[in-house]
Amino acid sequence: MSAGLPKRILKEAERLQVDAPEGIQAIPSEEDIRYFDVSIQGPDGSPFEKGIFKLELWLPSSYPMEPPKVRFLTKIYHPNIDKLGRICLDILKDKWSPALQIRTVLLSIQALLSSPNPDDPLANDVAEHYKTDEQAAKAVSKEWTALYAESL
Repeated sequence: MSAGLPKRILKEAERLQVDAPEGIQAIPSEEDIRYFDVSIQGPDGSPFEKGIFKLELWLPSSYPMEPPKVRFLTKIYHPNIDKLGRICLDILKDKWSPALQIRTVLLSIQALLSSPNPDDPLANDVAEHYKTDEQAAKAVSKEWTALYAESL
């Protein structure tokens, strides 16, 4: 790995390899350790269960003073994730703190899969569906998981 990188990034990348959170895999790119290929397993009991979702995570040069940039590469039906894979999560925006780590971000995204929040949407149409007919919306989420996510 590159000697010019901050020790923190090297330590976080190493910890993610050695002690990965359950259901989460984050592998730094061989070309650029600031870029991670991420897989998150859909939480049990959620419409995303049995799905493995691909994401990309990139650390800006000002990390940890600025949050990582994360987006879903796998198509997903979720009120807080838009068609481009962008994620509406407070710690990726105004609630970011340099005390947080990549691990924390990925665990928070996994938790967001368990608890969609249609009251703070990024995909307004999906949020409206969740608000008006939650069971039908969850059925679509489950269907998209089967169609687009790798399965366990």
